[in-house]
Amino acid sequence: MANQIILETERLMLRKLTNADLDALFRLYRDPVIREHFPEGVLDREETKAELDWIIKVYYGEYGYGLWATIYKPTGAFIGRCGLLPWVIDERQEVEVAYLLDQAYWGQGLASEAAQAIVAYGFDVLNFNRLICLPIPENVASMRVAEKMGMQLEREIVLDGTPAMLYSIEKS
Repeated sequence: MANQIILETERLMLRKLTNADLDALFRLYRDPVIREHFPEGVLDREETKAELDWIIKVYYGEYGYGLWATIYKPTGAFIGRCGLLPWVIDERQEVEVAYLLDQAYWGQGLASEAAQAIVAYGFDVLNFNRLICLPIPENVASMRVAEKMGMQLEREIVLDGTPAMLYSIEKS
């Protein structure tokens, strides 16, 4: 498993998701509070399995990055999935810093800790020149995380029929 670790922070370890993570991921994806700001809402077990398969086959297989299991190091608990997602927006290839954590871990700076480490990984390891974040307008907490990453609001967009705030940061 150690070779599957992508990055570590003071309190978090991010590693590749595996099929063994299905139950933990489903526990988060079926929670209406956690999924409140996701346009597709809660997911059932089959939808969660389909997303997990997509992450493993397409994101890891074709892009070499994706969403990663987010483990709380003090307890070893699976507390979310954070990582990088490819998008095409206005005919431009973009990479989003994405984060989703269990409610019990909100308000502790963990999303910002993960996101800042993901930005550094994206710039330093994957050599991206630009990263984005796409919170929906109602998700104030997610916008705060984007700002703590050093991102600036560019504009509001509509992505797959859903309004989103496009934040970005350029590699310095």
